[in-house]
Amino acid sequence: MHIARTGRGVAASTAATAALAVAALATALPAGVTTAAPAAVPHTKAVPAIVGRTLVHGVASPLSSEQCQAKWHIACYNPLQYRTAYNLNALYRKGVTGKGRTIVIVDSFGSPTVQHDLDVYSKQFGLPSTKIKVVKWGKVPPFDPKNSDMTGWAGETSLDVEMAHAVAPDAKIVLVETAVSETEGTTGLPEMMDAEKYLVDHGVGDVISQSFGATENTFPGFDKGDFSSIKNLRYAFQDANRKHVTVLASSGDGGATDLQADGKTYYKERVNSWPSSDPLVTSIGGTQLHLNDKGQRVKPDSVYNDHGAGGGGQSHVFPRPAFQNGVKNVVGTRRGTPDISMAAAVNGGAWVYSSYDPTATGWDVSGGTSEASPLFSGIVALADQAAGHRVGNINEALYALSKHKGTGIVDVNDGTDNSYQGVTGYKAVNGYDMATGVGTVDALRFVQALAWASRRG
Repeated sequence: MHIARTGRGVAASTAATAALAVAALATALPAGVTTAAPAAVPHTKAVPAIVGRTLVHGVASPLSSEQCQAKWHIACYNPLQYRTAYNLNALYRKGVTGKGRTIVIVDSFGSPTVQHDLDVYSKQFGLPSTKIKVVKWGKVPPFDPKNSDMTGWAGETSLDVEMAHAVAPDAKIVLVETAVSETEGTTGLPEMMDAEKYLVDHGVGDVISQSFGATENTFPGFDKGDFSSIKNLRYAFQDANRKHVTVLASSGDGGATDLQADGKTYYKERVNSWPSSDPLVTSIGGTQLHLNDKGQRVKPDSVYNDHGAGGGGQSHVFPRPAFQNGVKNVVGTRRGTPDISMAAAVNGGAWVYSSYDPTATGWDVSGGTSEASPLFSGIVALADQAAGHRVGNINEALYALSKHKGTGIVDVNDGTDNSYQGVTGYKAVNGYDMATGVGTVDALRFVQALAWASRRG
């Protein structure tokens, strides 16, 4: 979800060995498979979770929340407010900053100005910057600021990198820029999965953040009950699970529904999206924060539901995984999403700096679960550092920790919901729900609890 300036357009929506591997990857990588699918095969397209709406124009520097309210009638937050809201500062004082860990971010096309933009962002808020390792997978075409698909992904890239860095300032960031081609009716996803598998197999990255997705119903064979086109793409996640790499994905911005193959029309019934729905992935939903200018809550978090809504509901592809047996009264016999949630509302969005479009350089306010996933990737990087090793697949730990007080999981239960586009969603109630999952986090307690839980595994 993205509030862009006029002119940008609407976006469719350990150690030494790994470092050497990144250096090698950054220079040359094999192109992915590019075999075209028959015309009769339905086309599933990977799209960034960021979705556009033009509200903010010509912002030379970030404003305070109070100024945003006065000018645009929305709240807007900076990373210093997030750090207070999620109780991160106490971790930083303990030296838990993500140092020694690596976050992998995967986006088609990427952004040609991502390093410069992160430097500007970091300087603005007094954060240390970090050198981004850019890996180009396949024949990534030259960036064209007049191509709305490319600028949509560039906006996603800016958001992803800056949010991950805001939470884990000393973590390394590897940005994978993929080419987009078509394989067996899916566009973009095979390249992304190939890239992720390659990085996992070469020891690069402790946590992978994916701010993209496609509705399960749009995959070839879905209407006939044939889910092989999705299941054949799971190889990267299976490798990650074996090698204890945490994999995250945005739960989407369509509430209990999502987009059809045209990328514009929403289904009129409840649907879910992949990769968020995959049981090997931790699905990151969205909340709305209500903060003052210091980052202190003025009321409890609610469900993200303004210019989009936090994705959530039952998968039509995957049955209920064992880690959700304790919430079977909510998810039934199916995999339910999300698992946990972070800030995503546009009314309460994040300041992001970008300059990839020379006609629209400056500060945006961005939101959506495309913000929530990289925020949570920073939390995982902190837990990896605190544990002294990768925490790996965290789903079982999440649901176990949610049953106990003092573990840093904060229930979101204010009764708001993720109904959207006329499709009735789910309410945020006590305990697990398909609006916000197990809730959100108090990072000081959660990072320590997750690190401890991973030691026991």
